[in-house]
Amino acid sequence: MSVFQAIILGVVQGIAEFLPISSSGHLAVTQRLFGLEDIPLLFDVMLHLATLAAVILYFRKKIARLFAILFRKKVEIDELDLLTGTDELGRKTILAVIFATLVTGVIGVFTSKLIPELPLKVTCAGFIVTACLLIFSSLWAKKQDSKKSGEPKGISIPQSLFIGFMQGIGTLPGISRSGSTIAGAQLSGVNRAAAGEFSFIVSIPAILGAFLLEAKDLGEVSSQIGALPVFCGCLAAFAWGYLSLSILMKLIRKGKLEWFACYLIPLGILGLIFF
Repeated sequence: MSVFQAIILGVVQGIAEFLPISSSGHLAVTQRLFGLEDIPLLFDVMLHLATLAAVILYFRKKIARLFAILFRKKVEIDELDLLTGTDELGRKTILAVIFATLVTGVIGVFTSKLIPELPLKVTCAGFIVTACLLIFSSLWAKKQDSKKSGEPKGISIPQSLFIGFMQGIGTLPGISRSGSTIAGAQLSGVNRAAAGEFSFIVSIPAILGAFLLEAKDLGEVSSQIGALPVFCGCLAAFAWGYLSLSILMKLIRKGKLEWFACYLIPLGILGLIFF
């Protein structure tokens, strides 16, 4: 793999990881176009780690509040923060992350064995599934928002279990992790803004877990690809990831996620035809 190819893959990962269009699916298609079909899965995971760094940087204040609440340090009340605005909301968010991660981990163990065997047509079909999830969950959220009133209640354990299930489904190629997780949160009744924020916070242990599962291939990545392409790819993924995350959070608050279906459906259909 050349440095140029690694940078392009990093840019694709950075954009597609946070926009609900499936980074794994776009990486698979891009690698096929480049003729790079024998890349270790760990390289993809390392690109995910780079975008994870963008998540931590973007949500650093909220993550710091969660750790403060976890260790029972007093935090100032923030009425605008739907996940960590109070001690009670923060504790609910911590429990929600734990339960969602457990469910995702169980599903991820099974899907990780399936992914290498799946043909590219399955990835293309996943694009269409993601589009349908975005449309349905956005319509559902808008309908429910008109009925909601009162103070934020945080994320309950049943909601976190469903979100974890949807995040687990998002490990399949072509199905966006962020899209399916946000859709799961909205379908379970979580506020739109909180759904977007929680989707990215809960991705932290999920991505770290995926890295640990594939860490045994670290030497293989270094020998097959080289340190410089890996570094350049990860740097590109981090920079573009932070930018796309900033854009997506604005779109989530405006309730515009279904717009991405206009891209995913034609992409999926073209992929089914040509691949």
